[in-house]
Amino acid sequence: MRPTLDDLELPQVQTLKVSEARALAEHRAPEMAGSYLQNLGRNPATVTLAGVASGPEALTFLETLNGKFTAGDPLTFFADIVTDAEIEQVLIVDFQTREVAGTPERMAYGLVLREFLEAEEPEELGLLQSDLLEDADSLIDELVEGLDLFPAFETGLERFVGPLGSLLERLQNANRGS
Repeated sequence: MRPTLDDLELPQVQTLKVSEARALAEHRAPEMAGSYLQNLGRNPATVTLAGVASGPEALTFLETLNGKFTAGDPLTFFADIVTDAEIEQVLIVDFQTREVAGTPERMAYGLVLREFLEAEEPEELGLLQSDLLEDADSLIDELVEGLDLFPAFETGLERFVGPLGSLLERLQNANRGS
């Protein structure tokens, strides 16, 4: 099966390499030998391929390939070697072309493809959020009720203004020893 990128068959592919790497986080315990490795899944796979386009359609093929590179959209990718890697969609990360000397209408091309993974929707946290919202609502209600009591509190203090009015002055005099 010839490698296919979107609707475009890639002619005369001479090398095709798939690279996959595991994402690991290393945690070291203080004053202990060794470390703990946490498996964070895998990074997106990278496919590197090189081929040759020849004949009268070579330039048209490269122009079409360049258009897909410029668009920057995820593309479907099929090749025998990537079947086990389960790569379904890729982005063209790098695209290179060069003319092969000595043979007319012969162009070499190179592609670096990176696996495209859809972002997953975050887990719904509705129950937690509704509980927090209810707690916040009840706290706000209590705060508003407390503010309603403020005018009565303020007018209730008026009777203490006279006897306590000179309290600060008397305390300062007592401190000075007068």
